[in-house]
Amino acid sequence: MLQSIMHVLKTKKIVLASSSPRRQELVKNVGLDVLLCPSVFEENLDPKDFPTLDEFVIETALQKVLEVDERLKKENNAADIIIGADTMVTLNGKLFGKPTSEQDAFDILSQLSGKKHTVLTGVVVKFDSQTTKFCEKADVFFGDLTPEQIWAYVATKEPLDKAGGYGIQGIGGTLIRRIEGDYFTIMGLPLYRLSEVLYKMTKNKTN
Repeated sequence: MLQSIMHVLKTKKIVLASSSPRRQELVKNVGLDVLLCPSVFEENLDPKDFPTLDEFVIETALQKVLEVDERLKKENNAADIIIGADTMVTLNGKLFGKPTSEQDAFDILSQLSGKKHTVLTGVVVKFDSQTTKFCEKADVFFGDLTPEQIWAYVATKEPLDKAGGYGIQGIGGTLIRRIEGDYFTIMGLPLYRLSEVLYKMTKNKTN
């Protein structure tokens, strides 16, 4: 989708407001050269303050982008495009972010075992003064896991830096029976919607 505007995007300084090498790899895989600039936004928003969980993850992503944008401008190192994302796992109205400990990872995975949960990824793209926001969802169906299997997975350390305590692209993929929706949303960056947004924003700038 981006090939027809790649000559324009190649001239832009694109920053990913994230520390996630997975998100960086996803963006690079579509041909974009991006710089990682992890946001230091405290992520202290309360989901109860928002009408929907979609709006909560979008606002978290927005605050990441705004923090990075302001910091880079103060350093006289402004970016042309800043991409921010926030991924959360939800089950029965409860949100699961990154586990705080191995025990927390075990507890989260135990709750997800044998059930369907939903992954939400909110994305914000700031292109100069224009900002676009969206949220994508995907359903994940876990197999029935024994405590032994869960602890063995936790011992790999993979769950500790991932929303919901698992990574679909890694060992965690063996826990999943099937998915409904965009695989890349579960990884943390929905590529189709992101590419669609970048295409439209670039076209608006060049027309």
